[in-house]
Amino acid sequence: TLLGMCVFAPAQAQHEHEGHAAPAAAAVDPAKRFDTDAALREGMSRIHAALNELRHYEMGQMPEPIAVEKVGEIKSAIDYLFANCKLPSDADAALHAILAPLLGAVQSFEKDPKDMASIVAMRDAVNDYPHRFKDPQWPLPGDADSHTGH
Repeated sequence: TLLGMCVFAPAQAQHEHEGHAAPAAAAVDPAKRFDTDAALREGMSRIHAALNELRHYEMGQMPEPIAVEKVGEIKSAIDYLFANCKLPSDADAALHAILAPLLGAVQSFEKDPKDMASIVAMRDAVNDYPHRFKDPQWPLPGDADSHTGH
């Protein structure tokens, strides 16, 4: 089913209750990263592309309406992941630990697009992704089995 493993509490309420506690993430062995499926790679690729483009907004080189559109693309990719991911429960929990704060940062940006801290928070939310998941588009530094550009 589409609901399967990807049933989440409302991210805003979740974010308010959990704060920024994610100490378990640092304890993950990079050699034991979770496998990804096509839906996860697609959604995270869209998030990665939009975050890269938002660097122009942070440098004052992108109009606000375009930045709002890029953040909308991130939100759309999160929705796509919620609807399409089919991960085992442990991998799903690791993904949730990334997507919940990412969605919270998206919501902060939507409230105040001039607050660049929300974009930094989006980037911070996804920083752990390559440490938790094997995705050739998001290799770890020195990752021998990553083949980007193919």
